Amino acid sequence: MLTDDQKQFFNANGYVLVKGLLSPDEAAGYREECHTLATRLADIRGIEDPTWGSAGTRGVTQLRHCHDVQFQSAKLAQLLLDDRVTSCAADCIGSPNVQLHHSKMFIKPAEKGSPFPMHQDAPYFPHDNHSMIAAIIHFDAAPIEKGCIRVVPGSHKLGMLPHIGDGGWHLDPDEYSVETATPCPADAGDVLFFSYLTIHGSGINTSDEARTTLLIQMRDPTDPPTIRTHESRGQGMMLRGIDPLCAARPAWEDEAPKGQTMGGQTMGGTMGTM
Repeated sequence: MLTDDQKQFFNANGYVLVKGLLSPDEAAGYREECHTLATRLADIRGIEDPTWGSAGTRGVTQLRHCHDVQFQSAKLAQLLLDDRVTSCAADCIGSPNVQLHHSKMFIKPAEKGSPFPMHQDAPYFPHDNHSMIAAIIHFDAAPIEKGCIRVVPGSHKLGMLPHIGDGGWHLDPDEYSVETATPCPADAGDVLFFSYLTIHGSGINTSDEARTTLLIQMRDPTDPPTIRTHESRGQGMMLRGIDPLCAARPAWEDEAPKGQTMGGQTMGGTMGTM
């Protein structure tokens, strides 16, 4: 679990980087699993590139991804339940109960890994009590030249900000640029936890190695979504503790509304990626 200093840092800044949560050998094994999964999906589906149009690099940079990895790999599914990850998540959320919203694997290829403009995740799937956090697990080193995550410390206290919706919801780059944000370089096995209100993004991977991460988006199960959007089969799975509202009908049992919109635009993109 987090130390008292780490909890205070998270509360003040909206993020905390936990060093060495996984061992280097564990991280290497998960990295191999991710790259094997990406190859398998490419063989089955063809190459899918979720690079945001708003990044302005589509066709020049590339990104490999997989949503809801727990349905693709038992090894990655087990990681979602790892007590080291979920105990830290519980401390960030402020609840002993941790519920899955979704998971995403991302591989930024060497020399041309796609960037993400600065944004909050909150506009993609807002919740009433803003308990939602993300954990980004690094399976290989993520220095600045690999396009590591960058954040705006303390920005989680600003509430949900207006976003621009042109090929991926993001903030005005003239006000929030990737270059001026605080970099969070990481080593293999490090995990970055941050509030879904924390402004974040990342640059291009210009190094000669891929950057491989798994993002797990989690919430307090008693925090209701403000709007029904971005629902998935895996949503609602308990990663730690219990669901106090287990008697209620799970959202996925109902037919999801078609064409959920926000601000007059259909929600899309890759749901606040890094």
